[in-house]
This record gives sequence, C-alpha cells and structure tokens, in this order.
Amino acid sequence: MQTQVPFNIIPIEEDGFHLQLSGKINDNDVNLLIDTGASRSVFDENKIKAILGENLIEEIEKLSTGLGTNSMQSKKAVLESFKIGDIHLHNYEVAVLDLSHVNQSYTQIGLDEIAGVIGSDLLYDMKAVIDYDKSTLTLNQ
Repeated sequence: MQTQVPFNIIPIEEDGFHLQLSGKINDNDVNLLIDTGASRSVFDENKIKAILGENLIEEIEKLSTGLGTNSMQSKKAVLESFKIGDIHLHNYEVAVLDLSHVNQSYTQIGLDEIAGVIGSDLLYDMKAVIDYDKSTLTLNQ
C-alpha cells in the first residue's frame, strides 16, 4: 500500500525549516515532525502519558543521545494504533523521551507542540519519498 501524506513546511528562524504532519495515536490527533537526521523515531513522554497512561511506559536500560543532550533516560511504549495517512500500524513499539525542551521552543515561537519525531528508521522502513514541491511524504507499506 502507498499513501501520500501532506506536510507543512514551517520556517524556523531566518534560514531553516521543519516539516510537520498530522497523525493519530489511538485515535488521538497528533502533530509529528519529520527529521531525516534523526536515526530513530521518538515520541514525547508527556504526550504519550496523556494518551496511554503512565503505567504503559517502560524504562529501558540504555541511554539515548541526541536532541541537544549528551544522554537521556530511554523509555519505550507500545502504541495500540498509530496512523500516518492511510498507513496503519498496530501494536507499534516506540522510543519515548522527554521532548519538553523541543515543545517549549515551539511554544515560544508560536508553533504547535509535537507528539513525536518521525526519524530515519520509519522513513527507511516505509521507503519514504519527501516531495518538497508538493509538500507530500509518500510512504509504502
């Protein structure tokens, strides 16, 4: 199955851009960031707690690096339902990190908070194609 998902190109400062798209986690609408430089997709701990409940997030032993820090405690959760466009993933295990610093920055510049970052793992698995002219992300399942 192939789906084309529209995204918004959000100007950041004077010379950069972020790509934001909509998705659904367990039937909750969420904003997601596309980040080809992120090796893994990660989801915000606070947003996931609000959707799944605190008890469904599990700590794991390894630390994660990136997102402006040297190391962060890593956690994981299983999303019963995760949708991007017509792609529907069931019981999808995801990394969960505290992305509050990202959301605080977004709030300060008047942007909507994000629930997660779609990284290269998911983009690669779905043979993603980003079309900047049409502002679409094509995914293949």
